[in-house]
Amino acid sequence: MNIQMQQAAGVMPPQGTPQQPPTMQQSQQMSQPPDKLDNISKIKSLVGPLRDTLAITLKSASQAIHQNSLIDVGSSKGVDIPTIRFDKHTEEFYSICDQIELHLKTSIECMNQGSSSQRYLPSAVVPTRTEPLPGQDQATLTYPQYLGTVRSQVAYAKEVHDTLVAAAQNITPSE
Repeated sequence: MNIQMQQAAGVMPPQGTPQQPPTMQQSQQMSQPPDKLDNISKIKSLVGPLRDTLAITLKSASQAIHQNSLIDVGSSKGVDIPTIRFDKHTEEFYSICDQIELHLKTSIECMNQGSSSQRYLPSAVVPTRTEPLPGQDQATLTYPQYLGTVRSQVAYAKEVHDTLVAAAQNITPSE
């Protein structure tokens, strides 16, 4: 590739002009850590590598089968042929599958918690306020109100549990 084509492609800076340092905005973008992705975005980002590792795994499997058939036929010796790492490629494929499974399970759990939250506490919580504002919608809770609600729900659940344990002990014959 000649110098003009490299300059046009952005591979080399034009001759005679010094490289400019990155602007403030570019340097801030480079120094910031990448945004946290939600579980579904992580799954979507793993689909490409999963497809690639599957192709590599199948290719290494076919090469291993071909090599083994050549050895079985007797046209080549097993010592002279380099070892294909089918097991390594398979482990990499299963590793990505496990990551996807983990993110899917986490997504399902988040959805279940969200639906339970909407079911058992349908009002919104405003975590930045400690006291209600005048004219504030009664459907929203301040953080202290939310904590009180959670404490009462926990106390109620404990009371139900203790009642069930006591009933179970009364039902079973004591010796």
